[in-house]
Amino acid sequence: MVIKLSSLKETEEFGIKLGKLLKSGDIVCLNGDLGAGKTTMTKSIGLGLGVDEYITSPTFTLINMYRGRTVVYHFDVYRLEEVEELYDIGFDEYFYGDGVCIIEWAEKIEKLLPEERLDIYIEKGNNPDERILHISGSGNRYLEIVKELK
Repeated sequence: MVIKLSSLKETEEFGIKLGKLLKSGDIVCLNGDLGAGKTTMTKSIGLGLGVDEYITSPTFTLINMYRGRTVVYHFDVYRLEEVEELYDIGFDEYFYGDGVCIIEWAEKIEKLLPEERLDIYIEKGNNPDERILHISGSGNRYLEIVKELK
């Protein structure tokens, strides 16, 4: 599914809507070029999940944790040099745990990702605030989320 968002406000509203649909155990993979809006999307998803804290990109720590109506684990694997580094932080406890995982630059760790997940590729549009989202879900749970987002 492709969704075109013409403003920052529409992007934030989309993220909030998605956040409200998510529940413990869900995985959202965000991909796109540098500056496409992955962290902005994460912040909006966090709002929809009831996170009150300011969400920042965990570029140098790999993961930040936030509390909302469920725990939110925000990964940014942009600077990850070896996929195996994720084993050092026990990534599987997060991916298969009770929180919601939002993973920026998820394509870098494709081989470690659960098969069932929501994938969102964000690309810049024609104007500075326009974004085009390419959304796909793998597994019944995520196909339902995609339907709800239409």
